[in-house]
Amino acid sequence: MDDLGVAVVIEDDADVRNLLEGVLSQAGFEVHTAVDGREGVEVVRHKQANVVTLDIGLPDIDGFEVLRRIRNFSDAYVVMLTGRTEEPDLLSALNAGADDYIAKPFRPRELRARVAAMMRRPRHEIQKQAPEEWPPGPVHAGPAKAAPLANTGALHHNGLILDHRTRSVAIHGEQLGLTRSEFDLLHVLLRGGGAVCTRSDLVKAVRGDLYEEDAYISEADERAVEVHIGNLRRKLKEDPAAPRWLQTVRGVGYRLAPKQPEQR
Repeated sequence: MDDLGVAVVIEDDADVRNLLEGVLSQAGFEVHTAVDGREGVEVVRHKQANVVTLDIGLPDIDGFEVLRRIRNFSDAYVVMLTGRTEEPDLLSALNAGADDYIAKPFRPRELRARVAAMMRRPRHEIQKQAPEEWPPGPVHAGPAKAAPLANTGALHHNGLILDHRTRSVAIHGEQLGLTRSEFDLLHVLLRGGGAVCTRSDLVKAVRGDLYEEDAYISEADERAVEVHIGNLRRKLKEDPAAPRWLQTVRGVGYRLAPKQPEQR
């Protein structure tokens, strides 16, 4: 790979910073580094970064604040790195606008795969669009493994309409603003037609590793999917006692809730 654009490494640990710089340079990026958060924000701004790796535990301001500042002016892909994998950290990172989250120590090959997967995916968030009269599309029962995200048009389920062509979601005509990851997870589950998708399957769907059987899946990856699902349920206003769209299969993953009477 070459000429992939600009990458910025924001990391105070010299050894980790040098490792990240080497991995991204070998991948084909022009790499710039920063040792603290404030410097990192300015480097991202002035170098117009395409990709940013961001340590959470910086010496001046934490990575969450750095990310919030970056998101005020940049839509760069951001991977957060940390030794902590607790759900509050994942939730804070994803809500602040991170595209991915890697726990230390990490493998260089894993980082390269994550960055490559991010850059293959649509960058922008789902836009709220005016509802359309979409033709109904069939929901086919699929295997438990997450299916590739092909252009399948509109899918209907219990009053929800998802149109992959416009990357839009509506419930009874009301548009929802979903992130890229939330949309992709919902699309996979709708296409499954009730088949169970494991957390690992959903990690691959979000990362774009649909054809890589041996892709490394960490505990932090699976927790990130749980956070995305939680955010998605909140936006769908799901009733935990009687979910209309997303059901948890304890110890395994998730599936589409059964179709309700008199619902499309």
